Amino acid sequence: MKKLFVSLLVLSIVACTKNPDKFVDNTTDSVVQVKVDSANTNQNQHTANKDLALKQINEEVVQILKDRNYKKFSDYIHPEKGVRFSMYAFVNMKEDKNFSKADFIKYQPTKTIFTWGTMDGSGDLYKATINDYLTKWVYSKDFVTGQVSLNEFQGKGNSLNNLKEMYPKADFTENFIKGSEANAEMDWKSLRFVFEEFQGRYYLVGVINDQWTI
Repeated sequence: MKKLFVSLLVLSIVACTKNPDKFVDNTTDSVVQVKVDSANTNQNQHTANKDLALKQINEEVVQILKDRNYKKFSDYIHPEKGVRFSMYAFVNMKEDKNFSKADFIKYQPTKTIFTWGTMDGSGDLYKATINDYLTKWVYSKDFVTGQVSLNEFQGKGNSLNNLKEMYPKADFTENFIKGSEANAEMDWKSLRFVFEEFQGRYYLVGVINDQWTI
């Protein structure tokens, strides 16, 4: 009986020697997988939080424009880059009107006339005070009721849209008002807000209107 036990013990040792992988510790692989899964979860959570924050800010800014609370609007202007207003989808960094937060606060209550761009079709210069531009051009439709998208274009006209090229590191929202059947839906309008992060908060760097152009 003793000899039988010794024989079985020898066979077990030999078997372990021939099949070393059978007893490999997989703890390291498990730890790596857990870390990867955790990183992916954190990234997804960050993206979800970011999307929620941008949509909330979009809602706030649209409501501010509807209420014509332009003093409050200045709180959303980027502290370093200011905010640029583009009359149409094409962003012209040299000609589009750009205000620092300080200049916006300075001129917004005044009757100072600014040139904002060129009217499509007629080619006439569009001149107005800050208040009139925001009231009559930027918020020309009730965008509070618009369809909201994040980093996606809904309104697609025949003018060049270079938002992503001009603001490559920014996020944007679009508030879209669908056109009417009476006008073959060509009277649609969009209001886009371009945001960049600064010290843990998102600020406006661009306000872009878009519509069907001639």
